[in-house]
Amino acid sequence: MKYWLMKSEPDVFSFDDLIAKGQEHWDGVRNYTARNNMQSMKVGDKAFFYHSNIGKEIVGIVKIVKEAYQDPTTDETRWVCVDVAPIKKLKNPVSLAAIKANPKLAEMKIIKQSRLSVIDVTKAEFDEILEMSK
Repeated sequence: MKYWLMKSEPDVFSFDDLIAKGQEHWDGVRNYTARNNMQSMKVGDKAFFYHSNIGKEIVGIVKIVKEAYQDPTTDETRWVCVDVAPIKKLKNPVSLAAIKANPKLAEMKIIKQSRLSVIDVTKAEFDEILEMSK
């Protein structure tokens, strides 16, 4: 199993929106590195749901329920999407400021490659953020 972080602007599509739908495709990614990350995702992988721009915090956990396929929002075959379903909302969201302040997360890609919308996360980083959310 691999771990990821997926960003969405909460005023466009929030974690609560995903909970209401039950499952949704993660579309609109137009960055090659983020696309390659989505192409690497496997069913059962877990990802943090991160509210970008507004809030700037990890608010929930999702699971990958369908691997990469053609993004229905474009005819360009180079862009893909995956389907995600909610696992749980974090009791306490973990802010970007808290991530940056934690020395155990100093190498986390959300800090190093902050513009990427789909980022891989190590197991240790995933576990540390879960601990921070308690």
